Amino acid sequence: MNPEAIRDKAAIVGVGCCKFGENWDKGPEDMIVEATFEAYKDAGIDEPQKQIDAVFCGSVYPSRGTAEVAESLKLFDRPISMAQNYCATGTDALRLGAMSIAAGMYDTVLVVGYDKPKDRGVSGPTVNMTTVRGLPQTPAGWFALCAAKYFDTYGLTREHLAKIAVKNHHNGTLAPKSMLKKEITVDDVINARMISWPFGLYDCAAQSDGAAAVVLSKTSLAKNFRDDYILVKGVEISLSPNPQTDPNFDFLAWKPTIQCAKMVYAQAGISDPMKEISLSQVHDCFTLTELLTYEDLGLIPKGSGKEHVESGTFELTGEHPVNTDGGLKTFGHPTGATGVRMIYENVLQLRGEAGARQVKDATVALSHNIGGAPQACGIAIIATP
Repeated sequence: MNPEAIRDKAAIVGVGCCKFGENWDKGPEDMIVEATFEAYKDAGIDEPQKQIDAVFCGSVYPSRGTAEVAESLKLFDRPISMAQNYCATGTDALRLGAMSIAAGMYDTVLVVGYDKPKDRGVSGPTVNMTTVRGLPQTPAGWFALCAAKYFDTYGLTREHLAKIAVKNHHNGTLAPKSMLKKEITVDDVINARMISWPFGLYDCAAQSDGAAAVVLSKTSLAKNFRDDYILVKGVEISLSPNPQTDPNFDFLAWKPTIQCAKMVYAQAGISDPMKEISLSQVHDCFTLTELLTYEDLGLIPKGSGKEHVESGTFELTGEHPVNTDGGLKTFGHPTGATGVRMIYENVLQLRGEAGARQVKDATVALSHNIGGAPQACGIAIIATP
């Protein structure tokens, strides 16, 4: 791998996002159009049929595949590709778009992430047990086991996890397009109904419907769209052995995140992420997942999560704000849309357009998704020029 092959070759010149939620009154096409036309407007694109060379879309539950995007946007005479990579789908769609520009194939491309799981009629899986290591099959079951091991090893408590939920709920009240806008307290989290110990209701992200879009341009052409464009410094995908069959999985770290972080830091030229990255959006499907990610990204040493939660390191006014828009906890998780929604938030932050949740002097931002069997991770790093 040439770690510098993608760095600074593509620029983000437009972003858009629909409101996330239980969008019963909208089909996938409505959300795709809403997010994409906001991105067009943001980039100053008024003739997309002439200005967009290719489309990279990400969706885990598409009803009609690429046709869903092509017909929604009336973009037929150009390549449209679909990425599907578990919860890292949106990040992977961005990666494909950035690589196509870095390779010199296209000048301007559209990236769209979307999903509408609320229409699938699935109320949620049960915690079935496998015959391999007797491990649960659901995300809540998986991360509950990690939480129990972390509690026992490092002295973490439910109160520490509750503070992460309180932080993200607060940030979500400041994000216009979030689904949940409700301040909560540590007591609310502790007293909520139990889902899978130690996770109560407020420790878990919900499902939602949503779509987000990004317009990427060759960096040399970015000023044709806007002066305050944002550079793609690196974007990577990594998978690790399935924890169900990996004898070295210790339930205290997520291997794909550690591996992917090493790869994307090399791409972006990052050697000290805590000092060099201004803020991060991470995959907080559960409060414990966010805490593990602090450590797996190398922001803080392993086992020190509870001290940093107590000191407010990752709050909006802390040393390294995390999930500035409330994350999955308040947006929900329409799988294909989440990674692109994170890019949307990071671009607003880097352009100084995040309003009441604005991080001061932000110059470099990271987004992170994990998911799969579970064994996949996607990370993107973007920055001001």
